[in-house]
Amino acid sequence: MKSKTFRNWAFTLHRYLGLAMGFVLIIIGLTGSLLVFQKEINHFLVAQQFGYISPQEAPLSLESVVNTVKAEYDSSRKDLKLNKVYIPSESNEPIMFAFVATDDKGIDVFVNPYTGAIMGERSDRTLILLLYELHYNLMAGDIGMSIVGVIALLLLVLSITGVILWPGWRRLIAGFKIKWNAHPKRLNFDIHKVAGIITVVFLTLTAFTGFCWNFYDFTEPIIYAVTFTKKQPEPVSVPKPGQLPLRLAEQLKIADAALPGAMVRSISFPGQPEDSLTISFKLPQENAERGQSNVYLDQYTGKVLRVDNALKMPLGDRILNSFTPLHYGTFGGLSTRILYVFVGLSPLILFISGFVMYQHRYREKSVRHNQVIELSKNHQD
Repeated sequence: MKSKTFRNWAFTLHRYLGLAMGFVLIIIGLTGSLLVFQKEINHFLVAQQFGYISPQEAPLSLESVVNTVKAEYDSSRKDLKLNKVYIPSESNEPIMFAFVATDDKGIDVFVNPYTGAIMGERSDRTLILLLYELHYNLMAGDIGMSIVGVIALLLLVLSITGVILWPGWRRLIAGFKIKWNAHPKRLNFDIHKVAGIITVVFLTLTAFTGFCWNFYDFTEPIIYAVTFTKKQPEPVSVPKPGQLPLRLAEQLKIADAALPGAMVRSISFPGQPEDSLTISFKLPQENAERGQSNVYLDQYTGKVLRVDNALKMPLGDRILNSFTPLHYGTFGGLSTRILYVFVGLSPLILFISGFVMYQHRYREKSVRHNQVIELSKNHQD
């Protein structure tokens, strides 16, 4: 294929994919920009609704707080079951208890870690969850999830064709230059090319990870296969008649010994008799905000069923674990998170500038067409 023909093909594909996907990409991008700071947004909303916590010397033992909250809700709300406990990473944050109900309408309960006092509860249908669902599946369930997954795949194509068309391959300086006093058509072209090339790597990362997540059942086996990684079996508890689960304090002690030096970040309670108790940790060397290390325990005996040290996991698991920091920009701390806010805004900038360029091109083509018709009429006369 000749170079000019290839560029024309890339240009046509780039233009019409961008125009067709523009509005959906804007929604995904804007919600993504907000989700980059979901922790801070959620902390602010919780503090506004339930008040601030004054840090004290030492928090209560986690087991005593869990037992107090469970006793309260076991007696007053028998339709609820404790699913997960989130341990605060900051001294002024509450412990969050996530309860699920039989009708899937759960609640989040917030508890002062120093006094054990229940600060209040809210529906689990939070602003962050709504933003997440809009970002992940356009609030359209499985169909929306598939649509967003396809859009993510097409965004990869859009990014590749954009790199091919970037004028900086011929003159590097021209590829990054914006003529602010130029004609609107040229100005929008310059904004489009610069915004595109600056964000293309990050858009590619978010598109690839988003596609893999939305089609996880398809992509996970492929990642394990190409990395020659064997997927680990799910840990299973062995229930015995009349045997009660081991005390949480003992479970935490065993888990701490399995990952020394790590900080507990959450506890996932078993939903079924054969499920394991999962305690999530963050090691000091981990970049992930809440850590990606886990200890799985037999809920009855405390036997260690599996230990996932995020720093020593097989390649396939490490690649899958890298999706979260790469998608939300948390891999480089605050600086990359701020950068990802602008990456989320880039679809809006690229769509507007691209649409303006398309309008100018369409008008010019229409004018030339009318001129040809007029000349043809004059020639006939």
